[in-house]
Amino acid sequence: MGGVLPTLLLILAGVLVGGAWSLHKQGAPRGAVVVTALLAALATVGGVLWLLPGEGA
Repeated sequence: MGGVLPTLLLILAGVLVGGAWSLHKQGAPRGAVVVTALLAALATVGGVLWLLPGEGA
């Protein structure tokens, strides 16, 4: 199960990036776009950091 969670996080990041882009193109409030983009960044960082080798791997 080691590779499932990071994969899901990276998929979620992709969906959130698409959502942020869509919100931006539709003229949504800036705050909504920024929050969605930040969540995408957090999901990306989490997925990538999870894949990095570390203690206990």
